[in-house]
Amino acid sequence: MTDMSAANNNDPTAESAAGVAAAATSSPSPNGPGPTTGDRGALAAPAEATALAAEAADLKDRLLRTLAEMENLRRRTEREVADARVYGITGIARDVVGAADNLRRALDAARDAGGMPDGPAKSLLEGVELTERELQKALEKHKVIRFEPKGAKFDPNFHQAMFEVPDPHVPAGSVVQVVQSGYMIGDRVLRPALVGVSKGGPRAAPPERQDEKQSG
Repeated sequence: MTDMSAANNNDPTAESAAGVAAAATSSPSPNGPGPTTGDRGALAAPAEATALAAEAADLKDRLLRTLAEMENLRRRTEREVADARVYGITGIARDVVGAADNLRRALDAARDAGGMPDGPAKSLLEGVELTERELQKALEKHKVIRFEPKGAKFDPNFHQAMFEVPDPHVPAGSVVQVVQSGYMIGDRVLRPALVGVSKGGPRAAPPERQDEKQSG
């Protein structure tokens, strides 16, 4: 038994196998030593930080865009609410100003008849005048304003020409007669004024330029 153990210890095949195993364990990799866990973490950290920064910038951009859209929506809503308050009565206002026209015609007809009526007729006329004034106050309260452009320069945005009046003493294109009053609602025309426009008179002189005045 002792002889067999000794033989095994001196076996050259066993010694060769042990040497190959030791060489395989201690020999370096053909591509050099691989990165350790610490090295891999150091390489990944900058890339991860860059990705996080890009994500943060994208989220900030989205937030700013959302805030801007919300502000625009708020302003647009406020403007629409304000317009609705002023112009929401446009339809009924057109009907009411028609009634105001009839009251005005009745008063004009009574005045044109000549003289101040007495008794019940006087009371009736005073009642119509009071009603007409109160109606105009109610319209003005809701920003419905009557205008009569007699003597103004004709403007197709506010006036509707019904006929021309030859008058050499009045500049051409001037409103010389108002057939029906116009009405504004807010800063818009509710109903243009029906007017007669002068024809054949001298043209209105253009405004003098400031540089020409200084040179003169």
